[in-house]
Amino acid sequence: MHTMADEIERLMEEHGEYKLGIEGYEESRWVLIDYGDFVVHLFDEETRRYYDLEGLWGDAPRVDWNQESA
Repeated sequence: MHTMADEIERLMEEHGEYKLGIEGYEESRWVLIDYGDFVVHLFDEETRRYYDLEGLWGDAPRVDWNQESA
């Protein structure tokens, strides 16, 4: 989990994006990286199943972020 979070941070910095904050890094069950306009969630398998965000937000409207940023 640390490797993925660190790599995301490295790549984002290459593109001029810097995190505003990070939560859960030490516990490594659910890491949330806050970039202001968006957040990155990293889950271990057990935590992902427990929170089931796809099920929770499955009926929310989809936004094509590539089109929104164009």
